[in-house]
Amino acid sequence: MRMSENIFHTNCWRAIAIILALLAAGCGPRDQSDKPEVQAGLGAAAQWLAAVDAGNYTGSWASAAAYFRAAVPQDQWLSSLNAFRAPMGDQVSRRVKAARFETTLPGAPDGQYVLIEYESVFAKKKAAVETATVMLETGGVWRVSGYFIR
Repeated sequence: MRMSENIFHTNCWRAIAIILALLAAGCGPRDQSDKPEVQAGLGAAAQWLAAVDAGNYTGSWASAAAYFRAAVPQDQWLSSLNAFRAPMGDQVSRRVKAARFETTLPGAPDGQYVLIEYESVFAKKKAAVETATVMLETGGVWRVSGYFIR
């Protein structure tokens, strides 16, 4: 395995571990959708998800948080979405199941985060759960820093 592939695999496993920890924590019981920070995160996630839904995978990578782009190279992101998201077909509906604000996440630097869980329906997948993590970056911009479908 080449050094760059090894670093990518290490970063992927780190990202997967963070996502699994977030999923284990669950968003449901601590829904905070009415908080201003959560509203800002929901808006940023909706805009970002619109790019993914439109098949603009390059745009979704480019508009993601710097933390995300550093962990997942663009070619790997495109490959992953083409392998896992594209086969689900068009997005039919998406409903926020829960959203909450956090300042610490396992394996991530302390900061301001919004964790969002959606109940989603796609043309070829009738029941899916999408999880998006949005972080506040320097300059006050909220950007997606993690995304997972199950």
